Amino acid sequence: MKSLLLALLTSALLFSQTAWSGELVINFDGPDPAPKKAFEMVIAAFEKANPDVKVKWNLFDHEGYKTSIRNFLSANPPDVAAWYAGNRMAPFVNAGLFEDVSDVWESAGYNKSLAAAAPSLTIDGKKWGVPYTYYQWGVYYRKDIFEKMGIAVPTNWKQFLDACATLKKGGVTPITIGTKYLWTAAGVFDYLNLRVNGYDFHNDLTAGKVKYTDPKMQLVFDRWDELVKPGYFVKNHASLSWQDALAPMVQGKAAMYVMGNFAVAPLKEAGLTDDTLGFFQFPEITAGLAKAEEAPTDTFHIPAKAKNKEDARKFLSFIAQADIQTEWNKILGQLPVNNQSQVADDKFLKAGFNILNNAKGIAQFYDRDAPAAMAKAGMEGFQEYMIHPDRREKILKRLDKVQKRAYK
Repeated sequence: MKSLLLALLTSALLFSQTAWSGELVINFDGPDPAPKKAFEMVIAAFEKANPDVKVKWNLFDHEGYKTSIRNFLSANPPDVAAWYAGNRMAPFVNAGLFEDVSDVWESAGYNKSLAAAAPSLTIDGKKWGVPYTYYQWGVYYRKDIFEKMGIAVPTNWKQFLDACATLKKGGVTPITIGTKYLWTAAGVFDYLNLRVNGYDFHNDLTAGKVKYTDPKMQLVFDRWDELVKPGYFVKNHASLSWQDALAPMVQGKAAMYVMGNFAVAPLKEAGLTDDTLGFFQFPEITAGLAKAEEAPTDTFHIPAKAKNKEDARKFLSFIAQADIQTEWNKILGQLPVNNQSQVADDKFLKAGFNILNNAKGIAQFYDRDAPAAMAKAGMEGFQEYMIHPDRREKILKRLDKVQKRAYK
């Protein structure tokens, strides 16, 4: 009886291992047409390169994925999971839910070719995921309006403020923005902070090492005052989504937008062209300070409890290849992270690729770099400040209190 039971258990174990062997399960959060089409291409290419591996992938909507990922990482993990770099990754690393994949980076020389994203995927000296795409932020502007008013592309803060003053005097709102969903205000805050204090300070702030009432933070809000108090932002921005805020720019009522490259497609669909739409890097504020950039990075990870880690490592190594990232991002209309990749023939993407490859560091955006509780309170505070700049000190003191709770 004992030998029969042992034989059955051994058979079950062998069957289980056979069932796992050669099947790679991936959870992915890209249901929109372009991400889905691009991922289908990647899966087909991976299976062709690895004919002994069959990929099974589960497609989630963005919001549903965010609420379900912790559950499936703990209870029923896939072999590979899509996620994000920066602080969005950190809780899963700290909870022991993601696998150390430093060996994937080292084996194929990715420490050099993926260097721009390395800091945002490193915790305790180890790499916890592989990046496959990112996109630049910066200032998108109406070239025709600038030319008509004799405004040169600003490269420093004085020139930027002078451009705003000229636009407002000419009856054009300098900067459009929609802060209804808060994160757009965080984008402006991040760039001001990165240009006033630099990349390391940004990381210290989002890590809870610097108070919001710190003197260096006051300098950030001093510069923000120079945009808010003269009325350089579009009115009623708190009632506008980021898409709503495109309209004033398309209509020629506003001239600039601090935004990510994903805004280009809808702006062109609404009638702007390469002749009327331009892009420039957010200008220098503190003279000589090395420029860091916002470039939210999408990533893939191996859950710590994954069954097929061998093929999962093959997949992560595969998607980090320069040629794969080239073709992937052509379909996405975004930027490959691998610095040996080719960028699609698009002037905005080429400008972004050049800027990011020369950046001091890549920030993952305020709500990706700060813990969720801090990010929520911070973004609410930024929006409130833009509406009521006189509440600045009260807001910053409130954020100090939130910080004490959020980083316990």
